[in-house]
Amino acid sequence: MEAKRFMKTFYIETFGCQMNAHDSEKVVGTLVSEGYARVDEPQAADLILYNTCSIRDKAEQKVFHRLQQFKKEHGKGKVFGVLGCVAQQEGERIFDRAPHVSLVAGSASYAKLPQMLVQLEAGERRVTGLNFETEEAFDTPFTRRDNPHRAYITIIEGCDKSCAYCVVPFTRGPERSRTSASVLKEARGLGSQGYTEIQLLGQNVNSYRDPSPAGWDFARLLTAVGEIDGIRRVRFTTSHPRDFVEDIVLAIDRNPALCNHVHLPVQSGSDAVLERMQRLYTRRDYLNRIRWMKTARRDISITTDIIVGFPGETEADFEATLSLLDEVQYDSLFGFKYSRRPNTPALALEDQIPEEEKSRRLAVLQERQRAIQIRRNSELVGVIEETFVEGYNQATGQWVGRTSQNRTLNFIHPEYSRPGDDATLVGQYWNVRVTRAGPNSLAGEAVSHV
Repeated sequence: MEAKRFMKTFYIETFGCQMNAHDSEKVVGTLVSEGYARVDEPQAADLILYNTCSIRDKAEQKVFHRLQQFKKEHGKGKVFGVLGCVAQQEGERIFDRAPHVSLVAGSASYAKLPQMLVQLEAGERRVTGLNFETEEAFDTPFTRRDNPHRAYITIIEGCDKSCAYCVVPFTRGPERSRTSASVLKEARGLGSQGYTEIQLLGQNVNSYRDPSPAGWDFARLLTAVGEIDGIRRVRFTTSHPRDFVEDIVLAIDRNPALCNHVHLPVQSGSDAVLERMQRLYTRRDYLNRIRWMKTARRDISITTDIIVGFPGETEADFEATLSLLDEVQYDSLFGFKYSRRPNTPALALEDQIPEEEKSRRLAVLQERQRAIQIRRNSELVGVIEETFVEGYNQATGQWVGRTSQNRTLNFIHPEYSRPGDDATLVGQYWNVRVTRAGPNSLAGEAVSHV
């Protein structure tokens, strides 16, 4: 029987972190290079892709709900694919759970996407890409970047740590770093194309180790990227405290192109919980790294991740986490309730915390941090901040910008205040005087173009 004609329109939806967002840019670029056209609504697509996250159970369930709901309402005659972490975690079980899915592929297999597309076009009903192709993990030459001013560069994939709650080693595979030469070549190319901000990505970005004879560590690579012509800002995420060294802080101090913001997930302020989490550091170790940043010449903004309700977390353990917030004075944090994940050592731990207690602790944590952020942000009123303009909010009549410390700064400009002006300032850098502060953002007035 002749295979059904395969129409080349696609829709992709991305869940999760910046690495997933950048992975989707690679997927989009590859599809476009293969003659596919991207559409903005799934109803208009022949191929529907979900690039998934499996860090928490809610994210995973959301994907399967979306698959089932869309198939029921609009899915007739369409081809579905599940990409990313859930694909790697669940593998071919996805075909049983969602029989209308035809493609299941993890992030390490995107270099083979053209071959998988040929299989789909030929009418194959179950196409997989689930191997960790370490030598080809970064070899996706067609990247369709979503932002003309800011670009992501993945410098390391995977994780060699064994945190008891985390699925990343199972969904992203072992650590493998790009050569410094390939990273710098990509960064220089972006600078020559007019990109002014680069964000270096990795599950544990500061665990980077150059596999070439150059043998650079992360601090050396960070320094080199910050010296590239045309690049005005360099960010990085996410760091693991075990591999966070003082040379990173020294690099930030030396080069103003390196943003003075570090996201350093702590997960808990209790040594007992950190040990059960298998985080490989103590509270004292972590605070030593905080000291490097607090005593730096530049004012470095510090943000973190915290998990509440890990198995066996006592009220005293939770109070230790709250006391850490008071001691560090984070500029913001992402708080999460512990979520049981497949294949993780924490599944075997006893003393699971009831869901209602996890919810209570998360609310207490967020309220404590909110008060800290109000106080921290209010200290910036009257300060002039260099701000990268990201967009325009027509509802408020404000430009939306971001400071080097990664704070959102919404501001007004006396000469550019009409809705039609939104393309005028985007991508530019402006000095903005902070006039008001809230818990999650700042407001101000434009002073001068930088």
